[in-house]
Amino acid sequence: MKKFFIIITTLLIATSCSKQQARKPISKTDGNFIKESIERNKKLIASEELLIDSIIKKDTLKEYIASNKGYWYKYITKIEEETASPVKGDIAYFNYEINDLNNQVIYSKEELKPQTYLVDKQNIMMGLRDGIKLMKKGETVTFLFPSHMGFGYHGDDNKIQSNVPLICTVELKDIKKDTTPK
Repeated sequence: MKKFFIIITTLLIATSCSKQQARKPISKTDGNFIKESIERNKKLIASEELLIDSIIKKDTLKEYIASNKGYWYKYITKIEEETASPVKGDIAYFNYEINDLNNQVIYSKEELKPQTYLVDKQNIMMGLRDGIKLMKKGETVTFLFPSHMGFGYHGDDNKIQSNVPLICTVELKDIKKDTTPK
């Protein structure tokens, strides 16, 4: 019995000191999923941009501006005087409405209620996050957002489905400047 115990102990010590070999991956990916996903997204964006372009061409009374973030907007009410736009840390007070590209109301101003947004420190729809910073107090702007600037692939878990481009009309009521020391 003593001999058996010594043999087992020796085997345990010998095997515990050996180097472990790295395991090789069982499966390899060839990158097709990512390539296919990129192609699907390019086609989706192109089709949404065609729809948005047709809306812009039909609206001959207003001038649309293309943002460098991939959405378009027009002024309903524009303030010409030089006043400040919201910047990071400011509080923006605004009303807005969300429509689909057929201009059917998805969420009315009444449903959405007046909004308070701590600029760049609060999570809101990506397009609005950027668009609000282009506005001045008292302005009303209509934004045309491709789905990736709206609620994207996920939707909003309520009325907005996956990959829905949106029209948002925003009225910036007030801006409270960030007064905290930098």
